[in-house]
Amino acid sequence: MPIPKKSLGQNFLLDQKALDLICSVAEISAKDNVFEIGPGTGNLSVLLALKSKKLLMIEKDEQLANRLKSHLKNSVMVVGDVLEVNLVEILKANDFSKYKLVANIPYYITGRILRLFLENDVLRPELMVLLVQKEVAERICKKDGRASIMSISIDYYGRPELAGIISRESFFPVPAVDSAILKIKMKKPTELLHLTLKERSDFFRLVRIGFASRRKTLLNNFLSGFPKQDKNFWLEVFKQAEIDSSLRAERLALADWERIRLVLVKNGFLS
Repeated sequence: MPIPKKSLGQNFLLDQKALDLICSVAEISAKDNVFEIGPGTGNLSVLLALKSKKLLMIEKDEQLANRLKSHLKNSVMVVGDVLEVNLVEILKANDFSKYKLVANIPYYITGRILRLFLENDVLRPELMVLLVQKEVAERICKKDGRASIMSISIDYYGRPELAGIISRESFFPVPAVDSAILKIKMKKPTELLHLTLKERSDFFRLVRIGFASRRKTLLNNFLSGFPKQDKNFWLEVFKQAEIDSSLRAERLALADWERIRLVLVKNGFLS
C-alpha cells in the first residue's frame, strides 16, 4: 500500500462494508456518469467504475494517479488539484452535462468543495455523496436544531441527508474523528428560490449579515450590518416577515430568510 501523505490530507478508506455503503447511497446505475475527487488507492473507484457508465477521476497525487489509471476500464484520470483546474472544461470534454459527484475528500477542503459545486450553475451535479467529518455532517443536517451559513447554503441548493456513519477505524491512517456519508440531492432549477443572480446575491447577503455574530440577535446583527437603518425600521421588517427579532440567526429556516428578503423588496429597500 502507498504511504499516505499528510500534506495532502490522505486517509485511505479500507473497510469494504463502508465502500459498499457509499456506492449504495449514491445509487449508481449503468446510466450514470460519476465524478470522483481524490480516488487515492482506488478502493472506491473500482466499485464506481463497475457500476457506472463512465468514471471521471481527479487526483492531485501524481504517483497515485498514474498507478490507478492503468488499472481501471471505462474511466478517465485527470492529474491535478480540483480547486485549481478548469472543471468546466474537463466536464465538458467528457460529456458530463449530468453526473453524480462521489468523494472521500480531505477534511480541510470540505467547505471549499461544497461551495465550488453548489454555487456554480454549470458545475452543479445531480447528486453529491461526500465523506466528511461526522460533526460537519451533523451541523449541515441540523441534528441539534441549529442552522448555520453552510446548512442554509446547502438547503438552498439541495436536500441534505446524513446517510451513514463511518468509524475512524475504517481508515489508514486512523484519523482523530469519525466520518459520515453526506448525501445531497440537488434541487431542480425550477425548485430554487430565485431566478436571478441579483436575488440570490441579496438573499445570501442577508444570511451573512444575520450570522455575522452568532451570539447576537437578528435585530442587533442587522443594525450593525445596515448602520443607516434604525431600530424601528428593522422591527417593522421583522414584524411584516412574521419573525421574532430577538431570535438568533441559527433558529431561522430557509423560508424565513426569504420572507425577510421579500419584505425588503416590497418596501423598496432591495430593488
